[in-house]
Amino acid sequence: MEIERRSSMRNINYKPNLVAITNRIESSIGRQISNIIDIGAGIEIGVAATKTFFAQLLSFYGLAIKFAQIKESQSNENINQLISGLTELPPLVEELLVKHNQSSEKLAHDFFNIKDVIFLGRGINYPIALEGALKLKEISYIHAAGYPAGEMKHGPIALLDKKVPVISIATPGPVFDKVISNAQEAKARDSYLIGIAPGCKGTEIFDYLMMIPETNEWISPLLAIIPLQLLSYHIAAHRGLDIDQPRNLAKSVTVE
Repeated sequence: MEIERRSSMRNINYKPNLVAITNRIESSIGRQISNIIDIGAGIEIGVAATKTFFAQLLSFYGLAIKFAQIKESQSNENINQLISGLTELPPLVEELLVKHNQSSEKLAHDFFNIKDVIFLGRGINYPIALEGALKLKEISYIHAAGYPAGEMKHGPIALLDKKVPVISIATPGPVFDKVISNAQEAKARDSYLIGIAPGCKGTEIFDYLMMIPETNEWISPLLAIIPLQLLSYHIAAHRGLDIDQPRNLAKSVTVE
């Protein structure tokens, strides 16, 4: 990963100790920060960005790998394993796009009239639960909230019933069994349970499984986000909404 360094002669306000991750190097942040990581995702038409989110994640992986190499905080074996996993992503992502385009459309037909959705994730996939909830809110106008799966007992569990589906991200790793246990809590409250997980032991608990390949847990967020984005897209389409230009959203934020 290369960081583009701009000459400070162009702008005396450049901040040399900051790094900006952007899809538009000519943007406001690109003009103010001297160290630029251009994610190179191309034009993003939709306000609720999808491919740019994925590309930003890849940029953070690149930074993490570089820092790990410099600080020697991970073994070369672990670093090389992560790099190999990232290079193997393109065909996996393409397969997920094809596979879940139809399955998410079917789910959208069944759930486009729901009022609330709970997203659960744990560890590295908790932020993906937040992103899944954000996308659903932004383009379908359905109330959605992401929670750390282990904290479901403190608040969101009171909301659960047959009318509130729960989407749980369960990928093999140290917290997998705990995520499955949290999902069982939701099912005991009669919630329809949707799983984002590989087809491994334990996932039979889900009423509907949006299967992703089994991979290194560190890489799983890049696969888990695909079916969540497709589901939000199809629910919004079923509701007849403008997916690319959702109401009240703006590409650039001009207020603090």
